[in-house]
Amino acid sequence: MTDRLPISVFIIARDEADRIARPIAAVRDWVGEIVVVDSGSRDGTCALAREMGARLLKNEWPGYGPQKRFAEEHCANNWLFNLDADEEPSPALCAEIKALFSAGEPPLDAYETPIADVFPHEERPSPHAYVLSPVRLYRKDRARYAPSPVHDRVVLAPGARTGRLKSLVHHRSIRSLGDEIRKLNEYTDLQAADLDARSRRLSPLRLVFEFPASFFKAYLGRRHYRRGTYGFLLAMNYAIYRHLRLAKHLERRLARKGVPTPSTAPDK
Repeated sequence: MTDRLPISVFIIARDEADRIARPIAAVRDWVGEIVVVDSGSRDGTCALAREMGARLLKNEWPGYGPQKRFAEEHCANNWLFNLDADEEPSPALCAEIKALFSAGEPPLDAYETPIADVFPHEERPSPHAYVLSPVRLYRKDRARYAPSPVHDRVVLAPGARTGRLKSLVHHRSIRSLGDEIRKLNEYTDLQAADLDARSRRLSPLRLVFEFPASFFKAYLGRRHYRRGTYGFLLAMNYAIYRHLRLAKHLERRLARKGVPTPSTAPDK
């Protein structure tokens, strides 16, 4: 096996100078290239990415899926490993990927990668952390990101064979509770627009159930109850986020019918 694997790591970023060093540092000594696609950072993200050896591209923000497809198209290798700027592959995962390539091309076309949250007061994921396992390591000729501006998921070609890696990506998505609310508020704008674009209609009856159902989904289903007070607060944030998504969707529908909303009602 050569020192560097035939893998292109790609990262999309905007204003991530406080976090992007972790994913780059974790992989830069053993992958073929690192591609960072920036969508208008005003901090030191671009300078830091270049300084750490990444190839920097700039592209105005088109949405999550299209931005990741743009990154895919500019990667030199067929094997791709996608990381977000707030993620860091654990040493165990790096070793697992190296072992996967130790005999040449891996036998499958794509690999699901477990991702666990790390809260701001934690150094590593809790044993009780909620884990998602999306495809993150894959062959470009057998899988690509979906073009959805909201849902960033890998779509596999017919017949593509998948496996699952065992070791974790550490996900430090939360800078603070307030910053999470800000980010989720922006994301619900995109989701409401996406529902319109796909002509989806969510029932107003969901207003009664959306908040409590979402809270219990996060608090019990995602095991936030195992994380103490902070887990309770995060479950509340998740419920607020899901409520806002529905509320903004319904507000847009009312506006199309000509019903005044707080933003359109005339002054008295």
